[in-house]
Amino acid sequence: MNKYTPIIGLEVHVELKTKSKMFCACSADYFGKEPNSHTCPVCLGLPGALPVPSKLAIEWCIEIALALNCKINEYSKFDRKNYFYPDLAKGYQISQYDLPFGEKGYVKLKSGKRIGITRVHMEEDTGKLSHQEVNGKHVSLIDFNRSGVPLVEIVTEPDFDNAQDVKEYLEKLQLIVRYLDVANADMEKGEMRLEPNISLTTVPGQLPNYKVEVKNINSFKFVEKAVNFEIDRQQEILEKGETPAQETRGWNEDKGKTFSQRSKEDAHDYRYFPEPDIPPIVLPEGAISRLDEQVPELQDKKSKRFEKEFALPPYDAEILTREKLLADFFEETVNNKQGNIDAKAIANWIINKKIDHTKISSEELLKQIASSKQTVAIDEKELNKIIYEVIKENEKAVTDYKNGKETVIMFLLGQTMRKIGKKVDTNKVKELLIIRLRK
Repeated sequence: MNKYTPIIGLEVHVELKTKSKMFCACSADYFGKEPNSHTCPVCLGLPGALPVPSKLAIEWCIEIALALNCKINEYSKFDRKNYFYPDLAKGYQISQYDLPFGEKGYVKLKSGKRIGITRVHMEEDTGKLSHQEVNGKHVSLIDFNRSGVPLVEIVTEPDFDNAQDVKEYLEKLQLIVRYLDVANADMEKGEMRLEPNISLTTVPGQLPNYKVEVKNINSFKFVEKAVNFEIDRQQEILEKGETPAQETRGWNEDKGKTFSQRSKEDAHDYRYFPEPDIPPIVLPEGAISRLDEQVPELQDKKSKRFEKEFALPPYDAEILTREKLLADFFEETVNNKQGNIDAKAIANWIINKKIDHTKISSEELLKQIASSKQTVAIDEKELNKIIYEVIKENEKAVTDYKNGKETVIMFLLGQTMRKIGKKVDTNKVKELLIIRLRK
């Protein structure tokens, strides 16, 4: 039994898909655009430029917090987080410190385990550095198009002890912000960035005197690998009687390992203080309940409802609700169905035939399903002859059926349908097959 228990917390940054940036009117649609073409004095941090917060971004941040079962602070404020880095034009970032918009929430995993949400706060994104070779020299170039894009940070309690739970939580979080329709959370574009904090302890529940943060991972698979690598790396250090350095590390996918970037800062290193250019945010009466009403039915509830309302197995319900538009398409198709088409048949078509719901209407799908159910008549004498042949050729299956293994009927039915070679009424074939087997 391993004497070390992993203690893992997560910080996740999610870019909101507002049209403008957090504190100015510049377009937030920066990806792939010409460098430094979406900037102004505010997001370039020029002297005298004043920030004006985006009301929509704040509301979306609160909606995320509500979806994560957080307590919403009616009185909140922005703070200055001071640090010097080339991608931070002002020398500080406008963020939140002691009064975030949301705190003390939770997310429930499939196992029933609750992951505590420490805080959900609003901040601005930084610019982006690009390390290149220009005229034979290695240089770092800066693009400020991303600077000032609305960024929500979601911080968990150190409630994880394995990489699999970390991955499940992150997938669930991505689904939640997409269901809310406040973020695309496309990790290849850097719209959702994952930062696990990992340490090991010999006393479960007791935090050790160090913490290692792995920064800016952009893949669920990579974060799982990085966590497992860190657990192994730190265990080796501890077994030598040493303590891992408190530091920030990066993830190198090519080498499959983390690497040291810098020593990790504590909160006091950032010298937080209230942002003097933005007054405190006081939510008007009724604002929280209004925003709560805008939170849609999320995947967990929708999946359970699909199981109950449409008599679907959990597997089908889970697949159909992985994407809100797909879930809406399924439900619309079920509501439009007629005749002998049931919800399970629609689910089977969507899942097994990998129906692209963006390229077909619910009416077109129903026509496909209906045409597949059309059958031709078959002479009963001919059918009995085929059934007799199938029974004769599959003596073991027949014996198993007569000994109580009733599921074998589906195998024999399949063999019969294959011999028939045309689309006939399956229920009629099954009925005659059972009659013959009971003789």
